[in-house]
Amino acid sequence: MRRIKLTVAYDGSDYCGWQLQPGFPTIEGELNKALTQIEGREISVIGASRTDSGVHSLGNVAVFDSDSTIPADRFPYVVNRLLPEDIRVMKGEEVPSDFHPRHCDTRKTYEYTIYVSDISNPKERLYAYRHYAPLDTDLMNEAASVLIGTHDFTSFCSAKTDKEDKTRTIYELNVRQEKNKYIIHVEGNGFLYNMVRIIAGTLLRAGEGEMSAKKIEEALLLKDRALAGPTLPACGLTLVGITYL
Repeated sequence: MRRIKLTVAYDGSDYCGWQLQPGFPTIEGELNKALTQIEGREISVIGASRTDSGVHSLGNVAVFDSDSTIPADRFPYVVNRLLPEDIRVMKGEEVPSDFHPRHCDTRKTYEYTIYVSDISNPKERLYAYRHYAPLDTDLMNEAASVLIGTHDFTSFCSAKTDKEDKTRTIYELNVRQEKNKYIIHVEGNGFLYNMVRIIAGTLLRAGEGEMSAKKIEEALLLKDRALAGPTLPACGLTLVGITYL
């Protein structure tokens, strides 16, 4: 028996997130179904990041145990024939039998995309959040600098989070502008429920001039969700990748 690690990309628009939900389409469910056909027995993958409904990925990670003779690096070609076109396995590799994708030190990278337009662009509606007016990237980056480092992010997570310890480390957080788009890039050792979407909403408010870096610092210290910005929609969020340290 070999443990196989898959790197998975997907358009999350038509799925109820990563995690298996009976009766609803999920990324995990589609992977399980395809791998069960290949292995000839019931397969349940273990995912690294349980992305929400509508969130996209360029590099989520899943592992499963295989007793087939398929070389690890050939799994993408075999599995992709059985997957919908909006889910693709990008890489397959063999890992130690005790490797668990959520029990390792990692560096996760997300990007949130905001675009500015008076009218909603049909081609952007599933992959970016539309804002009505230009933003100030200098103010956004000034605000972002406050969040870099190790902090208690109680103010920047949903009340639905099941994590008691809300301390996380953000290694990088910046905003770049590409024409009418603003891309929020964040790298950290882990993220709480809705944390990246709340950070994006907070930086959006900063870019509007509605929330200063000082106010964001106060929100961190006071651990009050009401002091941070709104939770932006899932469509603008992409899990870019996961690096195992």
